[in-house]
Order: sequence, then structure tokens, then C-alpha cells
Amino acid sequence: MTTIKMMITFIPIKPLINPDVHMIPNRNRFYQMTFASVYPLYLKKAERKGRTKNEVDAIILWLTGYDESGIAEQLESLNNFETFFQDCPNYNPNANKIKGTICGYRIEEIQDPLIQKVRILDKLIDDLAKGKKMEKILPQ
Repeated sequence: MTTIKMMITFIPIKPLINPDVHMIPNRNRFYQMTFASVYPLYLKKAERKGRTKNEVDAIILWLTGYDESGIAEQLESLNNFETFFQDCPNYNPNANKIKGTICGYRIEEIQDPLIQKVRILDKLIDDLAKGKKMEKILPQ
């Protein structure tokens, strides 16, 4: 029996990238994703690297102002990230000091405010999992 392998090549009719648009794949995914679906992943990532739930919650508190009961309420209500950040008690003004790349994107270059906030939270959790000290993770 012979196996035939085929390679399909797509030739774009128009340019694929518009230089005026900052492309983020699956933009709608960020607007549909619930905080409750991602929070356990944050915990798992941190705990796998020897960090604690309290440290993850401290990062969320620093960024959003949600305390433990506020986080629990967000988890119960199944709010998406848009509502999660819209309703946060006190979004930290120092969050704009968070720089670097996450998932191949420079945080400071992300145009969409919601996606930027989600990526900032991702970056903070990543830094925690990498073993950085809390004082280094959270800018003052």
C-alpha cells in the first residue's frame, strides 16, 4: 500500500497583514473566556512550581483590588474577563509599569485594553511561577 503526501500552498490574493492593525489571534476568545475557567490554571501553574494560592491571590489583589471574597464572588458568578476587569474595585495604576513579552507579544504594544490587562495578569503569574520574589514581580 502506498501513502501519498500532499502539501497545500495558499497564495493570498490580498496581503495577510494590515500594518495599521495590531493582530491578536482569537480576539473574541478573550471576551468570552471566564475568569473562573482560567483561575484554576493560574493556581495549577503556580503550585506546580512550589508557589501558593495566597501568592496568586496577592497578585490578583494588587492588580485588581479584589480581596479573597471578591475573587470567590467572581468565581461563582462566572463572569468573563471583560466584566472581571470592568467591575474590579481598584485597577492598579502601576500596572502600566509591567513590561516584557507574554505569548510572543510585547505587553506595552498590545492595543486592546482588555487583552492587555489579561496579558499583564498572565505575565505576573508567569513571573511568580518562574520563582521571582513578590517584591520584584509587583512594581511600586
